[in-house]
Amino acid sequence: MTKTSFLRARLTSFLLGILLISCGGNSSEEEEGGGGQPPGSYLEVEILPTAGYQNIHSFGASDAWSIQFVGKNWPLEKRNRIADLLFSKELKSDGSPKGIGLNSWRFNIGAGSASQGAPSGIDDEWRRAESFMTQTGYDWNAHEGQRWFLQAAKLRGVEYFTAFSNSPPIYLTKNGKAHSSGGASSNLAAENYTSFAQFLKDVVENVQSNDGILFDYISPFNEPQWDWTGGQEGSPWLNDEIAVVTRLLDEKLKESSLNTKIEIAEAGKLNYLYENADKTGRGDQVRTFFDPDSDNYLGDLQQLAPKIAGHSYYTTYGTSNLLNIRKNLFNEINSLDPTLEFWMTEYCLLENNTEINGNGRDLGIDPALYLGRVIYGDLAVANASHWSWWLAVSPYDYKDGLVYIDADKNDGEIYDSKILWALGHYSRFIEEGYQRVDLKRSDNQSLEQSINGLLISAYKAPDSSKVIVVMVNQRSIEIPVKVKIEGKSSYSAKVYQTTALKSENLKFKGSLSEENLWKVPARSLVTFEIQ
Repeated sequence: MTKTSFLRARLTSFLLGILLISCGGNSSEEEEGGGGQPPGSYLEVEILPTAGYQNIHSFGASDAWSIQFVGKNWPLEKRNRIADLLFSKELKSDGSPKGIGLNSWRFNIGAGSASQGAPSGIDDEWRRAESFMTQTGYDWNAHEGQRWFLQAAKLRGVEYFTAFSNSPPIYLTKNGKAHSSGGASSNLAAENYTSFAQFLKDVVENVQSNDGILFDYISPFNEPQWDWTGGQEGSPWLNDEIAVVTRLLDEKLKESSLNTKIEIAEAGKLNYLYENADKTGRGDQVRTFFDPDSDNYLGDLQQLAPKIAGHSYYTTYGTSNLLNIRKNLFNEINSLDPTLEFWMTEYCLLENNTEINGNGRDLGIDPALYLGRVIYGDLAVANASHWSWWLAVSPYDYKDGLVYIDADKNDGEIYDSKILWALGHYSRFIEEGYQRVDLKRSDNQSLEQSINGLLISAYKAPDSSKVIVVMVNQRSIEIPVKVKIEGKSSYSAKVYQTTALKSENLKFKGSLSEENLWKVPARSLVTFEIQ
């Protein structure tokens, strides 16, 4: 190399270094993927509204277990404040959402462990539950706190209600407890199968009669792969047992002319829906219940919802784990029956792994970003039509709540979390009937390449009047983004943002057009509401 060439190369390198610093470039971070645009440029995202995937039905959360105390004992003003955070679709004076606008709510039909106290074998009284069933009949005044929140949800526009059972009532179980004594078989005594089906039908009928709310779905089984020997109400179930009880419940619901549909099977891990893994007789549930050649085929039942439900626990950490399990699930369902929907009906950050630890309450941005990636994986890879969080209100020192409270049965402080607002980036704007649509990125990144970086998904309204774009920036650098919509020369978009700042929780940041860039902040969630 000549001296002139050497000096020219040194000068070029020096100028490039200045450019990298001025644009916030970082060569090590650019290798991480997910919006790795050249410094000084921007990522262009083109939404393709005519290339559609699944329709979205709803977003929800569960009332277990704290609502039994909060809805009954807490001051009315605080109950309403919590209900607003969960269900409200109103806007504050600055244009930011008042709440996350859930349109689905899950009601826990308790098994009666609360009436047994400490001898129930469930040490934590917050995890014990009442039951409508008594030793001599029914008490329709039970579940008072939960029934208050049913009304609060309905008042704020919640459209869909699901009643779920963790355990059959203690008066029907083999051991007289709301948890199992061990083994893979159900804790429900065989001679009480019909009585359990009758009980579930009676609950639906009487809540409709007494409270004016019809449960759209009834879920008799919860995570049947676990043995449930204590800690909370629960029962294991073999697939054969699930099939028998589901057929009995189908007959009971038809007799009553209720329009309630049965939801199965609430698998404890998503892979149990397409393989047995370590749970022979309790796994492979898609084909077990929806393959016409299966002995336990239930797909022809009148009251069975055309969907399969599972929980995302233990399947979210590690890129290959998160992606491959969801790809396998989608392929399994699509190859058997493309009309069968997948519903992700329960999740919280309980896994203790190298990425995030479920222990320890954290109201900040880290668990919110983790959740954003999980929801993205469930919607964009597994093609979920519904997504539901576990504890809507938590008193625990754990990453299991949307809203947190002091562990006081009568009163206390209320704490909203970034987890709440992360879910809101989806639930507040993506309404029933919206369809997830395809998009193109100027960085040409695949799912595998972007899963740890900038995640982008898009959803169009049924009449194509709106497009919702959700971005989850897991990176530690700001990423400028410009959004285009195929076939649409102009638009107006409202922008909502959640960052690590305490004041930025789904905060309205203003409007922009198709000509504008938006600098997606480092470690943030951003939603465009485009018209």
